[in-house]
Amino acid sequence: CEDCGKSLIGECKLHGPLIRAKDRVIPSRARLTLPHYLTLRVLELRAGNQQILGVFAKKVIQKRTQFGPYVGQLSTKLTCYDESRLVLQVLKDGGKYFLDTPNEDCGNWMMFVRLARNQEEQTLVAYQHCGEVYFTTVKPIEPHTELKVWYAADYAKFMEASAVFIKEESDVSPLPPVAKEPVDPWICSSCGSTFATFALLESHQCIHKDRV
Repeated sequence: CEDCGKSLIGECKLHGPLIRAKDRVIPSRARLTLPHYLTLRVLELRAGNQQILGVFAKKVIQKRTQFGPYVGQLSTKLTCYDESRLVLQVLKDGGKYFLDTPNEDCGNWMMFVRLARNQEEQTLVAYQHCGEVYFTTVKPIEPHTELKVWYAADYAKFMEASAVFIKEESDVSPLPPVAKEPVDPWICSSCGSTFATFALLESHQCIHKDRV
């Protein structure tokens, strides 16, 4: 204590505790990469102050606007899985890898985009190009509208998932009729859990192998 000149364990009983000054909170890498015409909104607050976030437009975003590439760590299995986000994989040097984002300092803002549950709310398609994943708008996005994504047709085949498609204008190529919502056809033979894509099942089975 500089007032009484004593070295103490804990606070000084005579002069009290020190006034603590906290560092300024710095946004994560992912939040800093958010384009100026997009914003993050807290949609839900879960136990442990876990925030469920969504990406919303602040102004009109034109159709055929491309975002990306998606920034994540290449991994042979997922370490972070969120059922409201897309699972993404890419081909690199002949191998198939997950684009994993264990925390906000390892990715960019695209990690916050939630998946579309049906064709009405889908505004983006995800696809692979030159070993990277990009999102492109499939229709104009109005202000205050949430950006939601699903796989493009070819990428859905690569991910072994169902396809959600937009049939809005005549210049959109028609796709075969499919279910509006992703299905859960992949079942783990070890524990019976179901998964929306084969990639998720594959990552889940790695956990059983690790335990063995």
